[in-house]
Amino acid sequence: MAPNAIGHQADPVLTRLVEEDKVSWFRKPHLRNLYFLLLPTCIGIEMTSGFDSQMINSVQIVQPWVIYMNHPKGAMSGIIAAIYSLGAICSLPFVPIVNDRFGRRWAIFLGSCFMVFGALIQGFANGVGMYIAARLFLGFGIPFCIVAGSSLMGELAYPKERPIMTSLFNALYFVGSLIAAGITFGTQDLKNDWSWRIPSLLQAVPSLFQIAFVFMLPESPRFLISKDRSEEAFKVLCKYHAEGDMDSEFVKAEMAQIESTIKLEIEVSKRSWFEMVQSVGMRRRVIIASFLGLFTQWSGNTLISYYLSDLLAMIGYKDPKVKGKINVGLNSWNLINAVAISLLVRRFPRRKMYLTCTVALLCCYIGWTISMQQFMEHKTHAAAIVTIFFIFAYSPCYNVGYNALTYTYLVELFPFAQRARGISIFQFWGRGATFFTTFVNPIGLDNIKWKWLITYCCWLAFENVFVYFMFPETQGRTLEELAFLFEDQTLAEETTAAVEKQLHHEHNPADKGGAATHVEKV
Repeated sequence: MAPNAIGHQADPVLTRLVEEDKVSWFRKPHLRNLYFLLLPTCIGIEMTSGFDSQMINSVQIVQPWVIYMNHPKGAMSGIIAAIYSLGAICSLPFVPIVNDRFGRRWAIFLGSCFMVFGALIQGFANGVGMYIAARLFLGFGIPFCIVAGSSLMGELAYPKERPIMTSLFNALYFVGSLIAAGITFGTQDLKNDWSWRIPSLLQAVPSLFQIAFVFMLPESPRFLISKDRSEEAFKVLCKYHAEGDMDSEFVKAEMAQIESTIKLEIEVSKRSWFEMVQSVGMRRRVIIASFLGLFTQWSGNTLISYYLSDLLAMIGYKDPKVKGKINVGLNSWNLINAVAISLLVRRFPRRKMYLTCTVALLCCYIGWTISMQQFMEHKTHAAAIVTIFFIFAYSPCYNVGYNALTYTYLVELFPFAQRARGISIFQFWGRGATFFTTFVNPIGLDNIKWKWLITYCCWLAFENVFVYFMFPETQGRTLEELAFLFEDQTLAEETTAAVEKQLHHEHNPADKGGAATHVEKV
């Protein structure tokens, strides 16, 4: 175990209560309805990102798009792909303000409106300039939805299913990419501009679902408590975590834990960017989130997501139909293993999954680099087949950590008061890394060919060291039990005391008086 791998965590009193609940979520009508509503409104948000990356990857195979955009190469090809991330970076200062002031649902609604507008401009673009501007709008909207959606899922879900729900958030990226790959493959036969305009317009569909359904969701109970709307929060928790039982012992203990934790957080929090670097514990969270943002985009995934066409051409596959089939097959495989891994996240510790991910990625990239070098030097068909094998093998290696755990880990890492800013910091570094890599990847491939992959091998080696020494374990705790992970142990003990006091109050009827439904304030 690495030094300081386990921080200060509150005694898992509430977690033990959750583990005693053996009733499956699909046998709970209210919770089942909540999860079905989360599918189009929150879990489906990353479908837009997946659709975008795969559409840009796919349209580069479509000749009408290549002709209409004046055969973009090198820097121009890079800026068309990278401008989406630049738009996301521009919106990040505003994302926590909207989240903390107006709530998670309004942030999702606002971001979705930006993306619908961007998709319409993209679909009706009259040239490369308008196309780039449209992608800037699309990128501007996505962080509002990602930060709010991942937070809302973590804050609404029943603690037993929360890791799976937040892990599926990233897995649906591949639903979007598979749909985009399939649509673009199907429209290749159109010998006019609608071959790329149709996929561009359809990018608005996930956002339209979010606009239509987001206000059918309840607001985050933690947001409601932070705004002194505890009665509303209590009703939300009773409905979805206790199937409407207003006398639920678990919900009263949960309310006590959430209220006491948020009270302690807000007492010491100014809800500003400065406090993100003010304390030792928060600085460590920011460092982890920042590097996690870099790791999720600098691990070689953007090379496959945006430039698969170029990679296949380098190993002798130049037929657009063959490229399209490989692309659809790869995205189908991505979706299958991403969902399967997401359903297993409760079984394994977070650190072990991340270390498995980084070690496997390094091995995969070393093998890929060698096979591509062999093809470039000797032009052997076997080397091309091995290269395709490593491109397919990359997906489960990446998904076991950086896809399945990213938002699960971020929601657990940051307390409520800093959660929106913490995930925004992750987004800043992630989007910055995406902008950089999508811009320089075509330049690197054009100039040094297979040697460009060596840079990723070196970076992946660093990732292994960083994850081992810096990532704490967060498995098996509620969000409030993790709120003071790096802070004074006494703060964690105060939240535990609040829960135990509420449970003691429940088990001693003589102490209750007439306040059977009252949740004791801390």
